[in-house]
Amino acid sequence: MRSTRVTLLVRAPRAAVWRALVDADAIARWRVPDGMTCEVHEFDAREGGRFRISLTYTGPDVVGKSEANTDTYHGVFTTMRADETLVETLEFESDDPAAGGTMVQTTTLADANGGTEVTIAHDGLPEAVAPADNEAGTRMALANLAAFVEGS
Repeated sequence: MRSTRVTLLVRAPRAAVWRALVDADAIARWRVPDGMTCEVHEFDAREGGRFRISLTYTGPDVVGKSEANTDTYHGVFTTMRADETLVETLEFESDDPAAGGTMVQTTTLADANGGTEVTIAHDGLPEAVAPADNEAGTRMALANLAAFVEGS
């Protein structure tokens, strides 16, 4: 099973970080790598709740997994322990078998050095997702998260 794990210290309390994890408007602002835009189609932040999100590349020459330049994924919030752990199962909407399969994204929050250590782990990366690209995108999103909650 292909996996990635990225950690960043965010200079904000866990409660502030948690709010940014479970708010659709916040997700649209921070959970997007550089060179992409984000649209949240559905977001029911509760255990068993569903979400559907599209990330669209701003460059015209980048090919998406779902459409010409878009990656759309949907999933379910499987575990929600406020201020501690968020587990989401998700899959890309794609006809490409290499993009298929269920991926598990686990976000954990821990107190650290006057802030919150945020770790995002992806397990079950589809073949179409290079681990190095996934790590880079996750690092960008975490940097956006830090800027978002530290500025609040």
